[in-house]
Amino acid sequence: MAMPRKPSPSSTDRGEVLVAILNNLADFGILHDHLWYRVPVASAPKPWPPKWLAFYLTKAFGALAHTVHYFGPVREIRHVRRRDLFPNEIDSPKADREYYQVRLHHLESLQQPIPSPRWRRIVFIPTTWQKFTRAAEINDLFDDSPLEDLLWARLKELKIGAQRQWELPVKDRRYFLDFAIFCGEGNLDIETDGDTWHAGRERRSRDNRRDNALQSLGWHVLRFDTPQIKEQMAEYCVPQIAETINRLSGLAQEGLVPRVFYNLPEGTAQQLSLFEGGGEYELD
Repeated sequence: MAMPRKPSPSSTDRGEVLVAILNNLADFGILHDHLWYRVPVASAPKPWPPKWLAFYLTKAFGALAHTVHYFGPVREIRHVRRRDLFPNEIDSPKADREYYQVRLHHLESLQQPIPSPRWRRIVFIPTTWQKFTRAAEINDLFDDSPLEDLLWARLKELKIGAQRQWELPVKDRRYFLDFAIFCGEGNLDIETDGDTWHAGRERRSRDNRRDNALQSLGWHVLRFDTPQIKEQMAEYCVPQIAETINRLSGLAQEGLVPRVFYNLPEGTAQQLSLFEGGGEYELD
């Protein structure tokens, strides 16, 4: 099979790159020596199939832990059972489980690994080639909605260390928060509510139950709709976020003092941590 053409830097097809977890050295050995990775059919992400696979490494990988480091172009995808992949496990109760065996042409290393600022559980992140090649951190990879991208760009400008699509278990459920922000005295969940997706009564009811569940654990929830994010980012969304962070005693970070924000006529300013020099800080 011919080597696939590498996408242009402007390629924006969602799901053409799939970031998958690599959590043990045995699976890395298979990937390195035999150039394949398995994806359970029942939990394969949408869209499918990917053109490229990239791998998020867990703590088993030492200095490379919690980064995306290896990637490679997809050669072929086979629908197989576990017994086909691991013949020595033929008597295992898992032997009939169905997988996609994703075979790669070769394995490459990123010159600059993509780190996760905070330890997190990641299974799959479908993204674009453009985002993959430009990502400075794991949160830059997410490609769930244009609204989220708009808010993420603003949060980055303000150096608000949000975590995108943060998985939060609550009793027997798992919720994925659009943006999780960790503060000195509590945490903040920011949701971007697209008009079509959240307009129905049933959806609003689920959102209400979800918000109540998070609030019972001490989370504070802010929701912004499409017009607010697109048209009122500076005058409404950012001040609301800043005020809530301040109410929760500032951003929890490695410095000795949590970071708080000030809403000024010129824009939203942030307090410097003890480890930042004042010369690089500017108002918007």
